[in-house]
Amino acid sequence: MDETSFNASKKLTSVYLLFLIIGFGACANSSNLLDEAVSIFDEMKGDKPLTAADASLGIKEALIQGITVGAKALAEENGYASRPQLRIPFPDDAKFIEDRLRSLGLNKEMDRVISSLNNAAEDAAMKAIPVFSSAIQKMTIQDAFSILRGDSVAATNYLRAATSTELSSLFSEPVSTSLEKVEATKYWSDVIGTYNQIPLISKVNPDLNAYVTQKAIDGLFIMVANEEQRIRENPAARTTDLLKRVFGNIAP
Repeated sequence: MDETSFNASKKLTSVYLLFLIIGFGACANSSNLLDEAVSIFDEMKGDKPLTAADASLGIKEALIQGITVGAKALAEENGYASRPQLRIPFPDDAKFIEDRLRSLGLNKEMDRVISSLNNAAEDAAMKAIPVFSSAIQKMTIQDAFSILRGDSVAATNYLRAATSTELSSLFSEPVSTSLEKVEATKYWSDVIGTYNQIPLISKVNPDLNAYVTQKAIDGLFIMVANEEQRIRENPAARTTDLLKRVFGNIAP
């Protein structure tokens, strides 16, 4: 067999093995076969074999690094408010309340409410780390390679899809505590009370805790996604040997 034919055969074998990896990764109780296929694939590339366990640990470590870095950044003063994409505004379903009260000259009161919502999210941000970490540890080994070979935010999207409901439930209490701590609940009650005293209007009281909880989580996921992209694209962001090995394995 000449060199051209040999190289073509090798490429076809690599593609075949990659399909095996993806197929095995989709099956439960297939980690041994998956490890074997990945080992052969990596040996052909001249790399130390990357096991399914390595990939799973690497994905989890990247996500935990992402939530830690993100939470620390958001917990700083103006962590949410200073980022236009993450800044928490007046609730959409209560925007008409803000507009009406601003028209009555209560701009300072409206600004105070918005500031307190962002302060509450900042105060709760660090409490998200153990909540997210617990959810991350539940990721199964069969998900590892599809995530690893996915797009630049595949792990973040998986985590969001798999854990959003649970995270909202678990993170609600820390957010509630923070809303009380920064007096956001008081400011909100004052505003709603003022609005409800206006003649001939329908009384309203949107769920502030649920709103801030969801906005805080959305902001954290954006920060996790940013960090995942950094780890995938920038070798300097891979701060441990495991991250270097796992993500270096798929680097261009």
